Amino acid sequence: MISRMSTLFVRTLRDDPADAEVPSHRLLVRAGYIRRAAPGIYTWLPLGLRVLRRIEDIIRTEMDAIGAQELSFPALLPKEPYEATNRWTEYGDNIFRLKDRKDAEYLLGPTHEEMFTLVVKDLYSSYKDLPLSIYQIQTKYRDEARPRAGLLRGREFTMKDSYSFDVDDAGLDKSYQAHRDAYIRIFDRLGFEYAIVKATAGAMGGSKSEEFLAKADVGEDTYVRCSKCDYAANVEAVEVPVPPPVPYDNAPAAHAEATPGTPTIETLVDYLNEKLPRDDRPWTGADTLKNVLLVLKHPDGTREPVAIGLPGDREVDQKRLEGQLEPIEVEAMDEAELNKHLALVKGYIGPAGIANAGIRYLVDPRVSEGTRWVSGADVAGSHVLDLVAGRDFTPDGTIEAAEVRDGDPCPRCDEGVLESARGIEMGHIFQLGRKYADALDLRVLDENGKLVTVTMGSYGIGPSRAVAAIAEGTLDDLGLCWPRDVAPYDVHVVAAGKDPAVFEAAETLTTELSARGIDVLYDDRAGKISPGVKFKDAELIGVPTIVTVGRGVADGVIEVKDRRTGEKSEVPLADAAASLADLVRG
Repeated sequence: MISRMSTLFVRTLRDDPADAEVPSHRLLVRAGYIRRAAPGIYTWLPLGLRVLRRIEDIIRTEMDAIGAQELSFPALLPKEPYEATNRWTEYGDNIFRLKDRKDAEYLLGPTHEEMFTLVVKDLYSSYKDLPLSIYQIQTKYRDEARPRAGLLRGREFTMKDSYSFDVDDAGLDKSYQAHRDAYIRIFDRLGFEYAIVKATAGAMGGSKSEEFLAKADVGEDTYVRCSKCDYAANVEAVEVPVPPPVPYDNAPAAHAEATPGTPTIETLVDYLNEKLPRDDRPWTGADTLKNVLLVLKHPDGTREPVAIGLPGDREVDQKRLEGQLEPIEVEAMDEAELNKHLALVKGYIGPAGIANAGIRYLVDPRVSEGTRWVSGADVAGSHVLDLVAGRDFTPDGTIEAAEVRDGDPCPRCDEGVLESARGIEMGHIFQLGRKYADALDLRVLDENGKLVTVTMGSYGIGPSRAVAAIAEGTLDDLGLCWPRDVAPYDVHVVAAGKDPAVFEAAETLTTELSARGIDVLYDDRAGKISPGVKFKDAELIGVPTIVTVGRGVADGVIEVKDRRTGEKSEVPLADAAASLADLVRG
């Protein structure tokens, strides 16, 4: 196939778009792959659509290889199935809701668990029909509060979502592993570095959950790896090793001390070291119990105050906290809310005041039984020392909300420490279990004629996000630099010069390449378009092989450039079509 720059619907730009926050967004717009239609909504131009379709083809090939079957649901969905699973409420403001002319309520599909479950319920009723894996590649809609970074976080995006259906948990394990293996093959072919990490299931529910993250400095996800073992997890899924219980029979009684002018951890530690020094070592922030007041916004609109207790040298990681509580949203407690609770004294809040205020108290796992702390005495200018967890206060539960830091101990092994990096979530696989099957009554007869609830798995990949992630991981100072498996074309032929013989040779070469099944982008623009402009456009567009047909034609040679390495070589014009076809096919 041949596409000609003279007629291709593309316009490259020299200047960056004003709203571009990350390199992939900037270059995809400048190179003519996408155009902004509205915040978080993009038009796919011909170049971009070709890349997107190639990614989808890779996904289809690998999904079909494990026996999964493709279908397609509507994007406009009825309210009732989402009411049955409570997600009509749980999604809150994150979905687009609308009514038809008869006042019936609908939503634009953010995800399709309910629809997959119902279609299987409608058609299958026996264990003989299972296992089953079905998938779709379809447009999804989520009302992102702050769409950003181009295709990386949009309101409209393409997703491949697949679901497995099995009679029992052993079958689910097999289906999960088959999908995981297929995902590894898919991401190996997409051509960027990625990591597989433990993840939280969040609002999706279920048990085992893993993310496939494209390694990228601009990624919104932080993950950690152990320096010694193979442990890897999204920070939201990191489980802090719980210290063993500490005997406290001989611990001194808790005692309040005057600590004037110490509303912050830093001022408190300085005061303790000056006025109430320890015998064994200096006080540190890790000896203090910080209590952070928050408000939980439940999907039904109710607001619940909550206090989070954690070591004073740590901050609450709000994204990590929300990952534990999803779909509940979290915000800081403001002064007006704080003033409603007379037992709370800002800067000197302790467990006793939280209990007296009737606020639920959740603590970091490090605040374990027998550990001793310095915390607020619920009186201005006063703190309690030797406050023992389990003796002097009992929290309502634990929560993984504290920031995870480089150097923290590995939760799995005794030798390693955690090291952090950033990534872009590209795929997420879950063992859903029976959450949706229970809610929608998906049951089949087993081999004994007994009705059993089907167990499900869910497996997602974002093809549109993959376009940006691949671009982000492969671009350079000159422009985009696509891996061959996803590039919009195999070869970019540039006719450089005004000599008719150059254009004649380029036309012949292009025709021969097309006859050999090679997709060619041919820059046939004449007139005032200089070779320099053509070369810059070729580098910006990023096809992996750039062929220059220019002055060398007189000597019977052309120039072949590897866009990724910049390496150039001269190839005899007579052998060029065969040589390039071999190069493309590896």
